[in-house]
Amino acid sequence: MTRLIFLGPPGAGKGTQAHLLAELCHIPHISTGDILRACVAEKTPLGEKAQGYMDRGELVPDELILEMVRERLGQPDAIAGWILDGFPRNVTQATFLDKLLQELEQHSDRVVNLDVPDAVLVERMLSRGRKDDNEETIRRRLEVYREQTAPLIDYYSGQQQLVSVNGNQSMEEVTAALKQLIES
Repeated sequence: MTRLIFLGPPGAGKGTQAHLLAELCHIPHISTGDILRACVAEKTPLGEKAQGYMDRGELVPDELILEMVRERLGQPDAIAGWILDGFPRNVTQATFLDKLLQELEQHSDRVVNLDVPDAVLVERMLSRGRKDDNEETIRRRLEVYREQTAPLIDYYSGQQQLVSVNGNQSMEEVTAALKQLIES
């Protein structure tokens, strides 16, 4: 049974690696962005609430995201394991997740931090060619990520759950390192 939490800055390859590893382990790759889009598309009660915020151009509040995660982790396919991608994003969400996992009688095996130097992240994101990816915007996103996530890294380090993986390698090398991690 594999239950992992993936952390890492934008452009580190979290989504790609979480997807690959989830397929290898036959467990769901759970991304809060995917959950949010699915709830909105399916017009669930939580999705309709979230849509209201999005229609007003507001961020969906933590409480709503947390309820969506609660609902998703309670689904049958998540009982055998999961990979959380990009959640939690702050210590408040991490403490909620700890309580939720206790309620569900689950636990996370490890918290994997994909570590990539900022210069490499900027280069990667600029090469994607997205119109909102200019150097100034990317550097600001990285700054916000570091502000929010540094305490989270300390939080999970304090629980002896954090493992850093060098994300500044080829996709295959990162995947191999992650496979080795879950097999150990």
